[in-house]
Amino acid sequence: MTKFRSTLGVISGTSMDGVDVALLESDGESVGDIGPAATYPLDDAHRALLRRAMTAAKGGAVRGEPIIEEAEAAVTKAHEAALRRFVSDHALRLEDIACVGFHGQTVFHAPERGITLQLGDGQALADSLGVPIAWDFRTADVAAGGEGAPLVPVYHRALAQRLGRGLPIAFVNIGGVANVTYVGEGDTLIALDTGPGNALIDDLLSARRGLAFDADGEITMSGHPDVARVERWLAHPFFARPAPKSLDRDAFAAADVTGLGDQDAAATLAAFTASALNRGFHLLPQVPDFVVVCGGGRLNRGLMMLLSSELAPAEVVAAEDVGLDGDAIEAQAFAYLALRVKEGLPLTFPGTTGAPRPLPGGRWSRPNRNN
Repeated sequence: MTKFRSTLGVISGTSMDGVDVALLESDGESVGDIGPAATYPLDDAHRALLRRAMTAAKGGAVRGEPIIEEAEAAVTKAHEAALRRFVSDHALRLEDIACVGFHGQTVFHAPERGITLQLGDGQALADSLGVPIAWDFRTADVAAGGEGAPLVPVYHRALAQRLGRGLPIAFVNIGGVANVTYVGEGDTLIALDTGPGNALIDDLLSARRGLAFDADGEITMSGHPDVARVERWLAHPFFARPAPKSLDRDAFAAADVTGLGDQDAAATLAAFTASALNRGFHLLPQVPDFVVVCGGGRLNRGLMMLLSSELAPAEVVAAEDVGLDGDAIEAQAFAYLALRVKEGLPLTFPGTTGAPRPLPGGRWSRPNRNN
């Protein structure tokens, strides 16, 4: 008989807007009850520190250097605070939690150079909370020649089984970067980053209006895309590469919207995201008839309209339309992956990261009882 255990997943995504925490019942293969989830915002000082760490990491900084150490300590502290608050808010007890999946904060991802850097000290978190921590999920895959991302597809497969819809089905996540998971018949599991997600629009509105994001897509829907610019951007060789493939958050930060007003610039960047997703879908064995969209991008109505148009006649729905929480799926995934780390089950696959074979990964840290 399947033994489900209560696990917590925690992640600060590429948008760096907050720490997401989710509770999940699972055995590392099937999904039981899906519990509550919450996001705890990160303050401006924390985000500024992370941006400095990202800049330093792109310049070659590694663990042990002051800015990286400072940022890692801040990430660990912020995630501990979010977990403690979540447990308190939902009347849980840490001693009833089997383990925590701690993704941390990606500050640099260049798998073609064998580099991926997620900040967060899993052993320190285990010692503070008194709970086993699964962490450092990407390193083993990159070391084996994989892309190290995306990691969520194996959880998408479990959700597809839970939904009980016909296959194939696709899950799209639009965070800082956009990616797609294709769940097909048998064991077919394919995933790839498709291009920018919300990052370019968020950065545009932060620079021009001091806004964190385009609430409800109002600005995006008010503008008109510059199609010629989008076509030029899509000529980048990344889009012709076969799956699997992955991106750093800022891979397309140089996309130039000079001369465009705020509305037209946002609409143009949204069209880039949607068109890039369409390109990615055409690298799959077939375009599924049913597409579930997760992540913050599903809340941008302008972007969702563009994506629906690009993928027609496929039905494109937000996660909530099938009873899922589109803000919580990545955090849930790391709760699920934590149990897979514990059991030595594969996290990545040839079709998801280009790994040479289904690969286990992650590190497992038990609390040091001397602390």
